[in-house]
Amino acid sequence: MIEGTDRIDYYPTHELGGYRARAGRPIPFGATLVPGGVNFSIYSTHATACTLVLFEKRASEPMAEIPIPSAFRMGNTWSIMVFGLEYEEIEYGYRFEGPWDPEAGQRFDPRVIVCDPYAKVIGGRDTWMGDPEWDRPYPHRSRLAFEDFDWEDDKPLEIPTEDLVIYETHVRSFTRHPSSGVKAPGTFAGLREKIPYLLDLGINCVELMPIFEFDEWENSRRNPETGETLVNYWGYSTLGFFAPKAGFAATGKYGMQVDEVKALVKDLHRHGIEVMLDVVFNHTAEGDHRGPTISFRGIDNKTYYMLTPEGWYYNFSGTGNTLNCNHPVVRGMVIDCLRYWASEYHIDGFRFDLAAILGRDQNGAPLANPPLIESLAHDPILARCKLVAEAWDAGGLYQVGSFPNYGRWAEWNGKYRDDLRKFLVGAEGGVGALAQRLQGSPDLYWYRGASASVNFVTCHDGFTLCDLVSYNGKHNESNGENNNDGANDNNSWNCGAEGPTNNEEVNALRSRQMRNALALLLFSQGVPMLLAGDEVARSQGGNNNAYCHDSEISWFDWTLVDANAGLLAFTKRLIAFRKAHPVLRRSHHFVHRDDAQVGLPDISFHGTQAWRPEWAGWSKALGVMLCGAYAPGGADDDVYLATNTYWEGLWFDLPRPRAGRRWHVVANTGMAAPEDAFDLGQEPLLEDQDRVLLGPRSVLILVAR
Repeated sequence: MIEGTDRIDYYPTHELGGYRARAGRPIPFGATLVPGGVNFSIYSTHATACTLVLFEKRASEPMAEIPIPSAFRMGNTWSIMVFGLEYEEIEYGYRFEGPWDPEAGQRFDPRVIVCDPYAKVIGGRDTWMGDPEWDRPYPHRSRLAFEDFDWEDDKPLEIPTEDLVIYETHVRSFTRHPSSGVKAPGTFAGLREKIPYLLDLGINCVELMPIFEFDEWENSRRNPETGETLVNYWGYSTLGFFAPKAGFAATGKYGMQVDEVKALVKDLHRHGIEVMLDVVFNHTAEGDHRGPTISFRGIDNKTYYMLTPEGWYYNFSGTGNTLNCNHPVVRGMVIDCLRYWASEYHIDGFRFDLAAILGRDQNGAPLANPPLIESLAHDPILARCKLVAEAWDAGGLYQVGSFPNYGRWAEWNGKYRDDLRKFLVGAEGGVGALAQRLQGSPDLYWYRGASASVNFVTCHDGFTLCDLVSYNGKHNESNGENNNDGANDNNSWNCGAEGPTNNEEVNALRSRQMRNALALLLFSQGVPMLLAGDEVARSQGGNNNAYCHDSEISWFDWTLVDANAGLLAFTKRLIAFRKAHPVLRRSHHFVHRDDAQVGLPDISFHGTQAWRPEWAGWSKALGVMLCGAYAPGGADDDVYLATNTYWEGLWFDLPRPRAGRRWHVVANTGMAAPEDAFDLGQEPLLEDQDRVLLGPRSVLILVAR
């Protein structure tokens, strides 16, 4: 090549719409910078014509419309290189011509400009709750991203799955409250300012609720009673799978959301914290036949969505449509998307919303060997990413313990949540189920190992931990749906009063119940997940479906850090204890034998009498001892947990640890703070090594050294 010249294979061959152009390269899909221009490529099987539409940023009318010549079509891909563009100042979209035949699944409309499914940046909602400009002809606009971020030596952390402590949070909620004290509340940058808090808490993985571009104005409405604007707050309604949410970025109005997300990930990694994304590939923001045409519907409706024989949308997502994920083209898009986030954003893992849908065929029937799930499990780029399934969907398919896993997939363990809650409220028959959950659910994951189980008591969807012990029923009136939305099977208990109360006994019991839940969660084999704010008793006022609230109902109130410092300190100490003791973080299930001949089996169960567990339905007491000789590495302390959900205290005879070791108190929820838990290495010696009185509705954890 002669110095100062362009590559000779990128010279224009055509003049189209006032621009120099040539046939594009069909791969990769999307808009890609090439020397002197931009390569645009998009797929559609059934379109008869495709026009590239170019805008100056934020302009109402296009600056050019360039029909892509049929000679530029390769197979079912339309591609074109356009030269001389001010690529930092443009937005683009497409018009597709083709049949309008809804009964046959075709919904082409060349009057509508559609967004590129592979757009790396989407404009139009650049600031949170900005003017939606309802009459704008092309509201969600494809833009180019510029991959010039300096990652230095950063890469995904690859923390072993069994060592994770996951913290689920919503980017905006975490710092939007006025008490957060950050410079850019409600943004990726704001979350970055709170890394010291996350480090102090002890978690090593943040799971971010959806950060792919979505429209907060979707289905927005006024609460008829309060006048509050209700919005699409959670973001489980994706507009663009490759584009980060501009409204979550302090720099979104400048189009710098890509760099802001990367800076957050890089800083979290620098502090040893992984990043997992909650991804929604089961449906899109286009809804059913009444919804808007934004992208997929206008590009190739029959390919991208599951359709009935009459051309209507199957709705296994509960939101109007269902992506046809196991169609080869859609499957390829999902894989390309996750590869992009893993490689360009250094994301450590993905949690898949309503993942059971990913295993359905084009007619909705569950597949025995789902191609997408298998492909993700064996993909070479995603080989070390965590893959976590929410193993159910809104169509009634429940696969907890049976999700196709290919040796790679973990699951949100919904049975863990349900069984822990039932045990905490003293339901009959809870001891046997609790024993399974504390072991990492071998009844569900016997061939996969304990790390396949992501354990949680609460998550974004449902009550917070504080509300779980404060309300018998949901209180979703502020959602404007007459309290008909949200789950009814909460397995909650208000401890004697519905909602806030000045009754000291009720509040003390609630505090103890929250500590009980946290103690059991952090003792359990598997991967614990905390909902942001549970460590400081954040409440949503009994709302168990706060999907529509950009208000204090959803926001993390940072004054609670001081107000509930005792609960926060308890949580920190239990997390630190878990991280210090590998016997709590096994990847394989227990065998209930003393194979190492150290005098104790790897795990043993007890009742109020040592070595005599009480499995009867009426029992509400359980003791569990873990032998540290069977920890990974084989050199840990013995650990014992006793739990009592009776309304009276119980004496527990203690099993003896290995020779030369004595029991010390790690935590006792029956005691008031700060005697409810102790710092590592400061655990006091238990005076009576033979028996202990455990108070009503309490959990005790001991360590022998």
